[in-house]
Amino acid sequence: MALDELKSAIPDFAKDLKLNLGSVIGNSELPQQQLWGTVLACAIASRSPKVLSELEPEAKANLSAEAYTAAKSAAAIMAMNNVFYRTRHLLSDPEYGNLRAGLRMNVIGKPGVEKVDFELWSLAVSAINGCGQCLDSHEQVLRKAGVDRETIQEAVKIASVIQAVGVTLESEAVLAGQ
Repeated sequence: MALDELKSAIPDFAKDLKLNLGSVIGNSELPQQQLWGTVLACAIASRSPKVLSELEPEAKANLSAEAYTAAKSAAAIMAMNNVFYRTRHLLSDPEYGNLRAGLRMNVIGKPGVEKVDFELWSLAVSAINGCGQCLDSHEQVLRKAGVDRETIQEAVKIASVIQAVGVTLESEAVLAGQ
């Protein structure tokens, strides 16, 4: 299993990450599609080749073709939106918020899967990318759709652990090459 290989690659000093990775994926109460879509979108967002190459095959095996594509779409569109909306939010001139975005985001309206799943994946990627405005927006849509806080927190936990594993493995790879 690729998850076990990924866990075995985590150095001893990051034992908590190893335990948390097994827990957030192996003990998740999310439905399979929500879980593996979150895992895939976050693995992409982590920008870690090792994390993505280890987790993608299992995600692909646990997702329909439509959900697999939608999770990749969530990572892609949020890579753009998180930069754009975070920047607009951080600029001290509030007038940027009044300007038309002019960016295509059609996939958000027609993701090819249940809207709640896509919103959850988008929220998780937004957590990795640190866009408060996007986090608020996706959380509000999810809450309005009846998704409980525990489910939302579960997705954020998956995002945080996958990101931490990616950072740790990539930094160790750099240090080993010195």
